[in-house]
Amino acid sequence: MSELPEKSSKPPTRKPGKSASKSARSRAREFALQALYQVLVGKNEASDIDSFTRDLSGFHKADSAHYDALLYGCSEQAADLDKLILPLLDRSMAEISPIERAVMWIGVFEMKHCLDVPWRVSLNECIELAKEFGGTDGHKYVNAVLEGLAPQLRSHEVQADREAGRARA
Repeated sequence: MSELPEKSSKPPTRKPGKSASKSARSRAREFALQALYQVLVGKNEASDIDSFTRDLSGFHKADSAHYDALLYGCSEQAADLDKLILPLLDRSMAEISPIERAVMWIGVFEMKHCLDVPWRVSLNECIELAKEFGGTDGHKYVNAVLEGLAPQLRSHEVQADREAGRARA
């Protein structure tokens, strides 16, 4: 797996040049990522972060129900999410950037609990989050981990995708 940059104590910021025409769910993931970063780095309570986050510019364009599910679900199930992620890592969890860790939480949580979101959509959204907010090659690491977990968390969807790919070949 690729090398990740060192952890940063500054909150995630959007890289310049990104489109403003994002879906409400994509925006919810962005706000959840920023909030989960505060859970990881600031050791803040999800409810305190939630109050602050809802006042941020642009939050009204986000899917607030999906944001709630991600923020509270990931923060409450952090240990279980880490247990799923850890076997696919080539280093300790402490060496993983908090951005990439939060993005992986979002991906694993969606694959486990948001069955209305296709696994490939969740994977692609998480890769985009890691590209936009994470380190240079962090998205490659996120991709490898989430793609490694997909057969375990969404076996029927992954199998159907494989069969569809073989049928096209």
